[in-house]
Amino acid sequence: MSEANELRMKFPQTQAAFKDAGAAIPNKNAPWPPVIISKEAIDEEIARLAGLPRSVDGRRESLIVHPRSLDYAPALQPGVQVKLSVLKPGESSAPFRHNATEVTFCIRGSGRAAVGQRQIAFARYDTWNSPSYSVCSRTNDGEEIQACLIYSNAPLLQYMQVYIAESNPPPDAVHTEEGDSPADARRESPFGTFKIGEDGAMLMPYERLINPPPVQSSTLHWPWKTVEAELQKLQSLGSSYIGRRLYLLYNSMTGRTNGTTPNFFATITIRPPGIIDRPHRHVSAAINYYFKGQGYSSVGGNIYRWKAGDLMLSAPGWVVHNHASEDETVYELTIQDQPLNILMESLLWQESMKSPAALLGTEIGFDTNRQRAASR
Repeated sequence: MSEANELRMKFPQTQAAFKDAGAAIPNKNAPWPPVIISKEAIDEEIARLAGLPRSVDGRRESLIVHPRSLDYAPALQPGVQVKLSVLKPGESSAPFRHNATEVTFCIRGSGRAAVGQRQIAFARYDTWNSPSYSVCSRTNDGEEIQACLIYSNAPLLQYMQVYIAESNPPPDAVHTEEGDSPADARRESPFGTFKIGEDGAMLMPYERLINPPPVQSSTLHWPWKTVEAELQKLQSLGSSYIGRRLYLLYNSMTGRTNGTTPNFFATITIRPPGIIDRPHRHVSAAINYYFKGQGYSSVGGNIYRWKAGDLMLSAPGWVVHNHASEDETVYELTIQDQPLNILMESLLWQESMKSPAALLGTEIGFDTNRQRAASR
């Protein structure tokens, strides 16, 4: 879009309308049905992408889209876009940035990722995050095809009509105000932020509104070899353990919302053979990538069977579900928009269907029997 178009746009004449809200509480949630993208389908798409002529920007990518997805906000679940990205040996992608955050998980091959000023050498099943508006690119310096799953919150921004993306952007630059220094008195309100009552209500001036305290958002790398070694230690928890054997790939900048990015978390779970989770539900939705073993999920009373290499929308928001491993150990990556829901004060979570739901992040959450199970 040219500068002139950004400064001046043509909008059609539009008028809002009033709509009767009705006396009853609306309940129009329509959860997206679970869907499994099989290993065979993913492998076939990797081969198709690898067989295409190399694009100008070096990308060989496709979106994995749920049939209920909006055309202008393609997604696998309403808040998360999943992209399959492929590079042949010796190829690199052109630099790219957008105002979405990402988690990338390598499912085949190896290579190098450049995210902002950070360079990451990655291998199969490694995970890393990309902060918003970081300039990102990848290189395949290995001998086999490289394939990654990239999860982002782009659909939310597209639905809000504020998604901004650039190919071959200029180098990262630090924003500064021309003619102003950080100590310039004009940047500070003489009144500051102050209380106006006894209940904690406050008033904040414009100068602070447009200059909130920055929080460093860094690129982090979770190598699979290191994560796997820690997961192995969870094997000792006996069959009586009622929790889930997993670790959150935690980014400390997300604080109390427990995220890998501010929008969602990534966890990696190990399920020993014959483990059946107890049914539970949560407002946040979950996408699982199973990369070892096989089993099944019960979602809203329906059984879905999966195996290593399958990708699944496994838990639409607020639908009762549980998962089970069969005759071998299962490893899975789960992406879930829990941090966003904690921030919005919307994360209802029911850990057991025999107990009431809690509003996580606002109320006290749940406990497990881990100490008792570990001591047996």
